[in-house]
Amino acid sequence: MTRPRIAVTVSKRSGWRIFPLMALNVWLAGGRAIRWQDAEQIEFGSIDGVIIGGGDDISPMLYGGELLAEARLDPARDEMEKRILCEAFDRDLPTFGICRGSQMLNVVLGGTLDQDAYATYKSRKYRTILPRKTVQIEPDTLLSKNLEKSVLKVNALHSQAVDSLGRGLRVAARDDGGMIQAVERTSPPFALGVQWHPEHIFYSKSHRALFRTLIKMAKADTSPNAAPDLQVES
Repeated sequence: MTRPRIAVTVSKRSGWRIFPLMALNVWLAGGRAIRWQDAEQIEFGSIDGVIIGGGDDISPMLYGGELLAEARLDPARDEMEKRILCEAFDRDLPTFGICRGSQMLNVVLGGTLDQDAYATYKSRKYRTILPRKTVQIEPDTLLSKNLEKSVLKVNALHSQAVDSLGRGLRVAARDDGGMIQAVERTSPPFALGVQWHPEHIFYSKSHRALFRTLIKMAKADTSPNAAPDLQVES
């Protein structure tokens, strides 16, 4: 069977090293990654799913906020990814947001961000690609069903986090301090956002499962009467 084509956005600054990791994870999951870094390059009819990767902070202008903390912004990328997500929702394309991508998913659906989340929550701050942070997965969520876990070790490189939820989203995981670490849509099309970076933990079965879920949804029948099984392979 032809591998689903997955559009991937990454930072202009670090994309040269992050995209190969993304492509590896997508390939291991059964798909093929296509790098998108220019709005003029976008051809939605040629893709089957979307990954919004990590990178620069999201401008608070997108959700009616003010810049309260030191941040590195990329307005052009903000606008491109906003367009990509809106189009993906309209076309029923499955989407997966990673770190910044999870935040962008929330913002596009009308939510807001906490720009200095570690000042708000009593969460231990890690800055490592190693899985040292513990997150609690909410029961009866797609994330719980797909991972078959209630606790997961993740990495952490972020300073911002989801604050108020966007339309149609629910919390799928929190860390020990209560900070939101994953969100997901409650109705089609499939969309999952995680605050950590699973692309760096491809040696873990659980983190590979996140990419397998996206590829499985990209292969699924997304017609209104379809009811695809979201359970990933064990």
